Amino acid sequence: MSAADSSLTALAELRGSLGLGAPDPERVEIHGADPILPTRFRVGEAAAAALAACGLQAAEIWEDRGGRPQRVRVDVTGAAASLIGFAFQRADAPAAIPAFDPARNLTGIYPTRDGGHFLLHGSFPDSQARALALLGCDEDVRAVAERIASWDAQALEDAIAERGLCGARVRTAEEWSQHPQGRALASRPVVEVIKLGDSPPEPFRPGARPLEGVRVLDLTRVLAGPTCGRTLAAHGADVLRIGSPKLPFIAPFVIDTSHGKRSAHLDLEHARDAERLRALIRDADVFAQGYRSGALERRGFGPAALHALRPGIITTSINCYGHEGPWTGRPGWEQLAQAVTGIAHEHGGESGPRLLPAAATDYNTGYLAALGTMIALGRRAREGGSWHVRASLCQTGMWLARMPRSHEPGAGLTPEHVRPFLTRSETVYGALEHLGPIVELSETPARWTLPTPPLGTHAPVWT
Repeated sequence: MSAADSSLTALAELRGSLGLGAPDPERVEIHGADPILPTRFRVGEAAAAALAACGLQAAEIWEDRGGRPQRVRVDVTGAAASLIGFAFQRADAPAAIPAFDPARNLTGIYPTRDGGHFLLHGSFPDSQARALALLGCDEDVRAVAERIASWDAQALEDAIAERGLCGARVRTAEEWSQHPQGRALASRPVVEVIKLGDSPPEPFRPGARPLEGVRVLDLTRVLAGPTCGRTLAAHGADVLRIGSPKLPFIAPFVIDTSHGKRSAHLDLEHARDAERLRALIRDADVFAQGYRSGALERRGFGPAALHALRPGIITTSINCYGHEGPWTGRPGWEQLAQAVTGIAHEHGGESGPRLLPAAATDYNTGYLAALGTMIALGRRAREGGSWHVRASLCQTGMWLARMPRSHEPGAGLTPEHVRPFLTRSETVYGALEHLGPIVELSETPARWTLPTPPLGTHAPVWT
């Protein structure tokens, strides 16, 4: 199989798993191939396939709106770069972007007493402090390593889960396939599009871009969910990010994933803000959320409640471990998905488990969630109904693991590799250099019309 055939095969298999037809080779081109990043996993080709699928879906919507057929092109090098997009943004005044201090984050893979390994995720300061209290040590990597080395991996996983914290035993792919959560996901597509209830069709109206006029509420953070909203914004959607002013954040990630959006604050602890969110929902087309499963249901914003409030809404839910199975309510992040699905174990090899050199489940899950959202919008236009799109980091990790491996790792990205995919925006951070949209469409070029804003910049209203 040639390099080009490999990436197109990934695209065809992705579309097939979602009930879509085979891609027309006259309408889509994926240029380049893995290995690019220093891993044998074909993460660049996976991203290229997901982005190409998004481009094809946007092109289909464009034709539904009366537009001309168009070609879609994705470069695998750019797609691979997008999996570490936050690393390539540069402001003319570097101090304008608050720095992330990795020395204070204890996220990492640690050996355990029974010869296994454990991925502790520091997450944000509060949850890291509670994890340290469980371990009985200070905020010091060596002290954490010593304490984890006194635990068996499974016992520590159970204790972490009991307290609602982020951590998991590192598993092989075979161990994950036998685990109840792995089995719950095994028969499901990489992104699910499920009809929730009936409502009249809502055909696309004429517009200048594929998703023009589509209103998206983006209640997500760090990195998969925000990437979904950013992807929809690149095709013309009106994306309003809603977050709590109380929640911590990582500035470089926010800046990277907020292009094309407006950003407002609402505190759902207050009845008035909850009602303002309901008012926004009544005029929305998409409600994307990345909270722990059940968190928004308890506040009256679950998929069924959203359908009752706004028949025809698309609810897009993103989490770590999947939406069915015993782990559906556990919190998790990119590194945990790699740890439990066997990716970290295989990538590290004989030297011990190691994380991929990219946020490959985060960004790819964002692209896949955007793809599912556009599929649901198309189905709503043709047959009506409210739809539930479900994606998870572990589903994406299992999709990556099913792909063939490269014969050897790539050498990594140089500035020369990345330069063709960079653009500049005028932002409140000053002139900002960053990756632009990687997918290319011949008739409706992907672009962000709004510069990335700080959180809470705008009023919680539709324009």
